Amino acid sequence: MLEFKLRKAGNSVVATIPKEILGQLNVKEGDTLFGIQTRDGVLLTPYDPEMAEYMEIARGIMARDRDALRELAK
Repeated sequence: MLEFKLRKAGNSVVATIPKEILGQLNVKEGDTLFGIQTRDGVLLTPYDPEMAEYMEIARGIMARDRDALRELAK
């Protein structure tokens, strides 16, 4: 079980995340984590689902227009 301490910081509440968990998530101080609502609760992840969607669109464009992009890169 993972445990996070909650503390008051000004008008906010902050969570202290142990180093072991930061290592498992491959994040460090200053990085952004995303909370994704699931039916079991909230999933904390460094994975940005919105950015993944944009990257999927970009991959499609790159595959479709490969020749034109290759010419532009010259």
